[in-house]
Amino acid sequence: MNPETPVIAIDKLVRRFGRADAVAGLDLRVRPGGCYGFFGRNGAGKTTTIKCLLNLLRPTSGEVKVFGLDPARDEVAVKSRLAYVPDTVAFYPWMTVRDTLDYFASFRQRWNEHTERALLDQFRLDVRQKASHLSRGQRTQLALITAICPEPELLVLDEPTSGLDPIVRREFIQTVIGAYQEGDPGRRTVFVSTHLISEFEGLIDRFTIIEQGRDVLTLDADTARERYQKIYARFSDEQGSLDVPGAHALRRQGREIEVIVNGNAALVLARLKALSPETLTSEALTLEEIFVATLQPASVVA
Repeated sequence: MNPETPVIAIDKLVRRFGRADAVAGLDLRVRPGGCYGFFGRNGAGKTTTIKCLLNLLRPTSGEVKVFGLDPARDEVAVKSRLAYVPDTVAFYPWMTVRDTLDYFASFRQRWNEHTERALLDQFRLDVRQKASHLSRGQRTQLALITAICPEPELLVLDEPTSGLDPIVRREFIQTVIGAYQEGDPGRRTVFVSTHLISEFEGLIDRFTIIEQGRDVLTLDADTARERYQKIYARFSDEQGSLDVPGAHALRRQGREIEVIVNGNAALVLARLKALSPETLTSEALTLEEIFVATLQPASVVA
């Protein structure tokens, strides 16, 4: 694959169920080698988009390419280079953990046995236990092992940590996904759909927020943090009518004011500084706060 070819390229994707558009003209590009966040509320079209990428659903219209290939026409070529962990996983109940790993490995050209052993130890999974006896979290852990051991070029994760307890979840995100990418920097790509945005904060390089099947914001994570700022000011006395042009959200409580801005922090800081506040600070929003600010209408709360 040409290094300039997007790992994922979606053009004007529409997927309709009856009269409802689950995905409505979505455009998206994922460059190789990064961690791409795909954010949206429940029902926004995230899982439907992923299923179109994997040829689990056929688009109503539009075009989907993975590694520059059509996943419908070149399904084996595409799927041999990626791994997928859905939000709900299931295995053959009569197989043990060992049987399941061997079964998945039999379909792969590569299988890192050292990674397998390390993850089994990390997750404390008993290879003799039957899949039917695994908890939801343990099934998720097993699915993550089967996805990472083949060392795919693309790791597609749809709410991958929803079944994990908070300690295992954080450990997985920080060590497992990080180690997967570091194993071949610039070549391995993660595409993650999650509502636990804060826990992926340090890994996301670029993201798209969708609403009702449409792209409402796509930015590099660092650019987003520069653009979206939270400004806090406290005054010696309560301010009367306050004009803060360009404020996305303005919250007032007594002598304190909090303003969220999108791209015009310097102007708002200058306007507030002219009012001689006792305290004036600014900080970047987290990706989760940017997600909330993007999907909530601009507001002024007295």
